[in-house]
Amino acid sequence: MVELDHRVVWPIRSREVLGTGSVSSFVEETVETPNGEVMKRQFVTHPGAVAIVAWNEDDDTVAVVNQYRHPVRMELVEVPAGLLDVNGEDYQAAAARELAEEAELAAARWNVLTDIFTTPGGNEETLRIFLARDLSAVERPAGFQLEDEEAVMTSCFVPRDDLVKYVFEGRVQSPTLVGGVLALEVARLRGDLDKLRPANAPWLARDR
Repeated sequence: MVELDHRVVWPIRSREVLGTGSVSSFVEETVETPNGEVMKRQFVTHPGAVAIVAWNEDDDTVAVVNQYRHPVRMELVEVPAGLLDVNGEDYQAAAARELAEEAELAAARWNVLTDIFTTPGGNEETLRIFLARDLSAVERPAGFQLEDEEAVMTSCFVPRDDLVKYVFEGRVQSPTLVGGVLALEVARLRGDLDKLRPANAPWLARDR
């Protein structure tokens, strides 16, 4: 029987910050394994993030944004998302803020679709993907200004079934969109939409 994800920390003998950026740092840790050997691992720190699959059930569409991602030199179709970079901010409140900022939408119903580590071999980023329903249009939060990539970002609604097809055709590649859209599809087909976790459900990766 498989042992599910659980908290384990191997002893850390040393830690060195190799580089520091505005959001993340690049670190190297010397770690002792259970058999007594020593290994070095380099990875990127990250504050964590939230993403939102905003689903309009009336016409079966999902809100997406087109955003330039410089490291991969592509403009990607993504679901609204953002960093957990406001100290002490509730996860669902952060998601609601990002949804308003990026897509000018609010939602009356919130659930957790899935929690993932985006790149656990080299990045400590934790990501919670919410399902937002009962949508309505809102203005962006007072004082918020779109900057950098977001200044030219566009948003629209795309049929849910089209997004599923685009995932399997390899035409959309954002991990937040792929993970969120497929999680919604599985929950929908299994009849589990009413069984999704509440928006304030414990988050194993962060509640530690």
